[in-house]
Amino acid sequence: MGMQPLVHLRTLYDVQQLLKRFNIFVYVGKRIWDIELMALEVDNLYQAYVIDKDLYLQAKLVLKKEHRYEQKMAVERKKAHGKDK
Repeated sequence: MGMQPLVHLRTLYDVQQLLKRFNIFVYVGKRIWDIELMALEVDNLYQAYVIDKDLYLQAKLVLKKEHRYEQKMAVERKKAHGKDK
């Protein structure tokens, strides 16, 4: 087995840094949309055999967690501001 540098992705920032290594910069303007686009970019890197399965799964796990958090916060913001907004 070849030696690979260990990479541990724990935060959205870590995933952003991974994407930057491949000159992929994501900023749509809304955090949840950024997360969704990053997930597509990570899929593309994996499908192109640029990143290995371990890195892919780490990135997807972080993105899924962040996406769930953003959805939860959106619901809480709606409750706080009333359903009209």
